[in-house]
Amino acid sequence: EELILHYLRNRAAAAPCPVPIIADVDIYKFDPWDLPSQAVYGDCEWYFFSPRDRKYPNGIRPNRAAGSGYWKATGTDKPIHDAATGQGVGPIKFRNVSM
Repeated sequence: EELILHYLRNRAAAAPCPVPIIADVDIYKFDPWDLPSQAVYGDCEWYFFSPRDRKYPNGIRPNRAAGSGYWKATGTDKPIHDAATGQGVGPIKFRNVSM
């Protein structure tokens, strides 16, 4: 809920985030073991804003090529609700990525 309401919504509206703890990193240019050094905040869990490149110019498949392999997206989409109202604020894709 906090990620959507305070960070992603602000990011989409080109408004400043309340606290600059999410780095802008093109994660596809890095191997997973190199990402912790790119993080602005966190010891065991990191969040990044990353551009989403397409594999083909007119397609919808993402380009997951990385430094020494490719990213494999796993995980599920989860509906997020406002704790105060119970209304849905949007889905978020939690991804555990591995190579």
